[in-house]
Order: sequence, then structure tokens, then C-alpha cells
Amino acid sequence: MSRPKTVLDVVQLAAGHLKAAGVSTPRLDAEVLLGHVLGLERIQLYVQHDRPLVPDELEAYRAATARRARREPVAYITGRREFYSLSFAVDRRVLIPRPETERLVEIALDLLRSRFPSEERLLVADVGTGSGAIAVALAHSEPRARVVATDASPEALQVAKFNVEQHGLSNRIELRRGDVYAPLRGERFHAIVSNPPYVKEADYPGLPPEVRDYEPKGALVAGKDGLAVIRRLVAGAAGYLVPGGFLAFEIGWDQAEDVRVIAREAGLFCTRIVPDLAGKDRVAVVEAIAGGGG
Repeated sequence: MSRPKTVLDVVQLAAGHLKAAGVSTPRLDAEVLLGHVLGLERIQLYVQHDRPLVPDELEAYRAATARRARREPVAYITGRREFYSLSFAVDRRVLIPRPETERLVEIALDLLRSRFPSEERLLVADVGTGSGAIAVALAHSEPRARVVATDASPEALQVAKFNVEQHGLSNRIELRRGDVYAPLRGERFHAIVSNPPYVKEADYPGLPPEVRDYEPKGALVAGKDGLAVIRRLVAGAAGYLVPGGFLAFEIGWDQAEDVRVIAREAGLFCTRIVPDLAGKDRVAVVEAIAGGGG
């Protein structure tokens, strides 16, 4: 009779399988997926490395690793993703929140607090909210924030609604369906934030399979030059900002100069381009007055 397979056994086998499938972080993914199946943190897997798995656990783990071997993102398999130290539900209806986007949240919070220190309420619009991660992170971190989070996709708004409710923020985050500024007519905000689509159409086929084959294309691609949505965001921003307000949004690593030009053509100023932790241009800040106190 063969020895029952332990935690260590199955992780090693799965990691080898995932490596052969072209997964870039096979051991990490194997551990995360097993932790998900067993309801354990990764550190607990090391403590329980000799724990035998029962048949139902083995079957569930095989199914999860098979999905990952087909290059389905781990976040879609587990149904969760951490962003800004908060946990979010995600599935194929929404883009998976990236660590790089945390810079957008940090910049928005810093500017809101420095420019409007005495305001009792800070009005923020999150355009294209997707999973609601940016809106929730802002509202969770800044008690004065009242956020209107919009998305053109009703399916994405279903996910965002779940996340808003899960974090107990339904009283401070309002979800609206619509494209870019359409749901915001007649209103003005201290900040408009967005992680818009900015991938060039020609670059889409070359994206990693995890992105190209699973994440919603509409949340990724924005025309031939990747700037179609950014142009609309910048062009309309002035009509939706209070004096001293700003538009902050994520950009592609090679789009900073294009964004500066787009802002000038709209009669605005791109006052900051902020890199992510890898040193790549990641966040643009656009406003009506150069320097704007930021």
C-alpha cells in the first residue's frame, strides 16, 4: 500500500507541473493554491508539511493546479486578491487589482490630505471602478471620503457592490453605471481617480496568457495607441473638479509624454508623473493650475 501524499509531496509535484506549463512562479502558486484548498495560510503549510491529504483534498488540489497550468490567474481560482492590505473578491468579470495601482491610491490620499486638510467631506469619483478596489481603499483609508464609483459594465458593478458591502462602506461609496463622465453630470469632486484601459491594440496579442486569455479586454485595451480613454478622461476633467481638485490616473510605462501633450491640448497641466516601485512611470496627475500645491 502506497504512503499517503503529504503537503510537501503535492506541493513539489504541483510546482513541477506548473513550471513545465510555463508558469513564472510555480512554487509560490502551488503553495497558494494548496493553502486555498486546505483553508491554511502559507506559513501553516510549512508547519504541517508532513500532513497527509485525504482524497477529496487531493481531487480539489488537482483541479486547482490544472486550472493554473492552463494559465488561469491564481486570483480567479481562489476568488480573492489582496490590494492595499485589504481582501477583494475577483472573478473574470473584473480586472485583477495590481500592486502597482496602490501608487495611485497613495498619491490620491496624499494630495487630498495636503490640499483639503480642513474639508469635512472629500468628494471623489472613481471612473471605471471594476472590482471597486481603488474606491474601497480610498474610503477605508480616509474617513472623510465620499466616493462615486462608476463603470460601464453591469457585471463589474456586481463585483464592486459585493466588495463595497463586504468592507462595510455602502454608506460612503455609491455605485453608478455609465461610461467615463456620463454618470457624474452636474457634480464636482475634489479628486477624480481612474485605472483606465491603456494597452495598445497591437500589443494585446503579446500579453501574458493570464492577462490576454482571462481578464476582460475592455478593461485593458484602448484603441490603436492605448490612449483613447485617457484622452476622454483628461478632456472632460475640468468640468468635474472643484478649485484645487485633481485628476489622477494610471498610465503605461511609455505614455508620460503623450499624457503631457494631451493635457496641454485640453488646457490643463500634467503636474506629476509618479513611478512605481520598479521605477516605471505609473501615475499621472492632471489639473487646471500648474503646480496646484502638489
